[in-house]
Amino acid sequence: MAAASKGILLVVSGPSGVGKTTIVHEVIRRLGGEFSVSATTRARTERERDGVDYHFVDQATFQRWIDEDRFLEYAQVFGRSWYGTLRSQVEHALAEGKLIVLDIDVQGARDVKSRMPGAFSVFVLPPDEDTLLRRLHARGREDETAIGRRYAEAKKEIDFAKSSGVYDAFIVNDDLEIAIDALCDLVRTRRS
Repeated sequence: MAAASKGILLVVSGPSGVGKTTIVHEVIRRLGGEFSVSATTRARTERERDGVDYHFVDQATFQRWIDEDRFLEYAQVFGRSWYGTLRSQVEHALAEGKLIVLDIDVQGARDVKSRMPGAFSVFVLPPDEDTLLRRLHARGREDETAIGRRYAEAKKEIDFAKSSGVYDAFIVNDDLEIAIDALCDLVRTRRS
């Protein structure tokens, strides 16, 4: 009985362009979950709200939080800005019996899983490499060099995910609705 009141930490990873963010937001909407708001040192854009999109902090604050062990995971992205998952938000949601969802990369998932072995981690796969490359192009966000870099990184992430033992389940996003349903079913099963 006590385990049912504990909530679920769902960690979702997948390469750029696989559709994981769309899947995550729909799973949260359908199951009444909460999205973990990361802390970051990057500048806030005009449309972003502090505490909603990210917790925007300066470098000194972020470093102090590292020193105080406030993060479940953290990393510097592209040698510039730091991002991290605050332990307090996750623990609070779990204590309230909520579903809390992290959309993080494979290294972050590995760190979270080592600190919270009970986390339920799922990796979203593309149906194949050609489809992934097409999706990266279709996003229209980056030039050919950046797409090539993301594609190469995606292949490394997939290899790591399959061989690391970090992930409890894999979902192939060949059809968005089927992928969303599959993840919702996995979470429901985990809750029961």
